[in-house]
Amino acid sequence: MLIKTEAIVIRTSDYGESNKVLTVYTKDFGKLGMMARGAKKTKSRLSSVSQLFTHAHFLIQKGSGLGSLSQGEIINTFRGIKQDIIKTAYAAYMVELLDKVTDEHKPSPALFEFLSLSLTYLEEDIDPDVLKAIFEMKMLRLAGIGPQVDRCVLCGRKEGDFSFSISEGGFLCGQCRFSDERAVALSSQTARLLNLFYHIDLSRLGNVSVKKETKEMIAQILTTYIDEYSGIRLKSKRFLDQIQAFE
Repeated sequence: MLIKTEAIVIRTSDYGESNKVLTVYTKDFGKLGMMARGAKKTKSRLSSVSQLFTHAHFLIQKGSGLGSLSQGEIINTFRGIKQDIIKTAYAAYMVELLDKVTDEHKPSPALFEFLSLSLTYLEEDIDPDVLKAIFEMKMLRLAGIGPQVDRCVLCGRKEGDFSFSISEGGFLCGQCRFSDERAVALSSQTARLLNLFYHIDLSRLGNVSVKKETKEMIAQILTTYIDEYSGIRLKSKRFLDQIQAFE
């Protein structure tokens, strides 16, 4: 059976001397795996369309096993990402995280659009740390392990000064703060941004200016939270950390 769908390449691996195995996230069918025969050959018609991050229309031969890529028509190569090692590091982290938290054959057009827009914004120089935080929040929600960031996780209080508790899974108000001695005190801006990043419609992001120390605090909180609740270990995260260390 031949299917045609819009998709973004989120993982590639070599198979034999000339083939590639691709994982793509499609608009119509969710995550799919397929063989791209001959894609490692420079002159192959599948060479360019089988590159990581490539957004294209794919024609796929589906059977009982791994599908086979018949042809592709490129929509966007995200060249601006691929030519920038820092943007590449952020994009690689995003697509690997999405790959880890999604199952095959579970369609979500909204998630596809979110991925496409995230890469588009990254290429257009929207703050990568902001995009990364929003992406992480979306993936945590998708995995069913999102933190409570709009009220105290214990008493439900919605106003006041908050701390973030990894062990309790979200915000603690001033009265409940002492239930976790390791809870991290948050500035009002940091608490507001965590809530914003969790709930925002990415298409309405606009220009967001965040202080470096605030971004670092949010990154530390989300990294620790992901490590604690997801059990996910990403090769791309190590690469991203190394890149950021030299910025």
